[in-house]
Amino acid sequence: MKASELFVKCLENEGVEYIFGVPGEENIDVMDALIDSKIEFVTTRHEQGAAFIADVYGRLTGRAGVCLATLGPGATNLVTGVADGNMDNAPMVAIAGQGSTARMHKESHQILDLVNLFDPITKFSTQIRIAEIIPEIVRKSFKTAEAEKPGCSFIDLPENIAGAEIEDMVPLKKQSAMTATAPTGKCASVANLINQVNAPVIMVGNGVIRERASESVIDFAEKLNIPVATTFMAKGAIPSSHPLSLGTIGLKAHDYVSFGFDQADLIICIGVDMVEYPPALWNPNYDKKIIHIDESPAEVDAHYILEAGVVGAIEDSLERVAAKSHRRPDTPIHQLHDIVKDEFGEYAEDTEFPVKPQKIVWDLRQALDKEDIVISDVGAHKMWMARMYQAEAPNTCIISNGFASMGIALPGAIAAKLAYPDKKAVAVCGDAGFMMNNQEIETAMRLGLDIVVLIFNDSKYGLIEWHQERHFGRSTKIEFTNPDFVKFAESFGAKGYRVESTGDLLPTLRTALGDGTVSIIDCPVDYRENMKLTHKLGSLKSPI
Repeated sequence: MKASELFVKCLENEGVEYIFGVPGEENIDVMDALIDSKIEFVTTRHEQGAAFIADVYGRLTGRAGVCLATLGPGATNLVTGVADGNMDNAPMVAIAGQGSTARMHKESHQILDLVNLFDPITKFSTQIRIAEIIPEIVRKSFKTAEAEKPGCSFIDLPENIAGAEIEDMVPLKKQSAMTATAPTGKCASVANLINQVNAPVIMVGNGVIRERASESVIDFAEKLNIPVATTFMAKGAIPSSHPLSLGTIGLKAHDYVSFGFDQADLIICIGVDMVEYPPALWNPNYDKKIIHIDESPAEVDAHYILEAGVVGAIEDSLERVAAKSHRRPDTPIHQLHDIVKDEFGEYAEDTEFPVKPQKIVWDLRQALDKEDIVISDVGAHKMWMARMYQAEAPNTCIISNGFASMGIALPGAIAAKLAYPDKKAVAVCGDAGFMMNNQEIETAMRLGLDIVVLIFNDSKYGLIEWHQERHFGRSTKIEFTNPDFVKFAESFGAKGYRVESTGDLLPTLRTALGDGTVSIIDCPVDYRENMKLTHKLGSLKSPI
């Protein structure tokens, strides 16, 4: 058998359904081996798009998404998506072809040291130097990528190794360690601390989504009557409509939910990654009592010194802590739910045009079922989506907030539709982010996918303008021009819509969601609301 055939068999053994990528000269043996495989190779139009699809696919499914490139520029094009997946703790495996080992010791066409290039942005980076170790390397790559905290593994496969003839071999058995159970004494210590305080608050992070522990968090919060805030990446871990939900925390500005943290005498952090929301922003004076509950130990941070912690499976830990904890009475912090809820609907009937971002987010929510999936790109619109989109179920509002790379939304919507074909998938983009990976419209059309791309159009790098205005009172070099997005969509065979009035938005969304194909909505946005929000939050007084 060929080494490339063994490599593909090992991928099949890992349960890989899709590989996203671009074929090249140095990965042709793998491409040929895939012809007879049950794995579907999805040809993308850029390797960055392939990496982002794998990133979001891994995040949504909990199984490693896989992307493939050739050597040199093909491999370097994977870097942004790999870094995003790794920092956002999405399980993924990136593979790149490589030149022959016979020319890697010297200056040679398109040869780069890819293992060292990818090492800082992955959990595991290696090269296959002899064909016989393929089963070990593939197994280790997936085991490492999918282990908590998940991330990316990188495999460099030289062309002469991939094409080598070897004796028949078989993949290694899939094995993974069981999650440890937290010590009983630790659970008792945490419960004792909860019982001693008056106004605890729960912060839920991405680890809860990864461990599929949302129901356990809700049960824990309900039993103890403790309010819950989620990070951007944990939206939906508790429904926004739940009476204990305080909404999302993560803005640098002092939002309504921040007043709850100000008044809290204990912060219970469940599955929180530091990359989501730095503790310096919610514990600036080093004075908060903190509990850490997660499958992984706490990161070292001067603003995150623990009173107690539980390391183990989140579901089990919460159940055992709750069993020894007392139900808490209502506190003023509980009142924040209604205050935040009222703000969500403040612009529900707004008719001014261009459309206010609050109104766009509101109408989008009305157009979707609670299990449908939105993928937010990075930009000014991300702040509005993170703050105001009412996620009612986990993994229904995907926001990149670790590496926070622009260009993820359209590839992410492709991943969402492949992973969950029965759910609606919407890419929420700024015009700038959309233009960074718009070529993947062709990929979505070729796959026959039903997705909607909603573009917040302001012909600017709106988030950068927001920062410039906050810091300097003026902006510079943020304007650009866009194509006619309707004609652009139609040139791919997709549907294109332009919102001409605020009243058009909701019916246009509903039409596009029923089109059965790729639909792109160009929606002019009034980003004067950005600085209005800054001024509002800057002068906000505690409502509790």
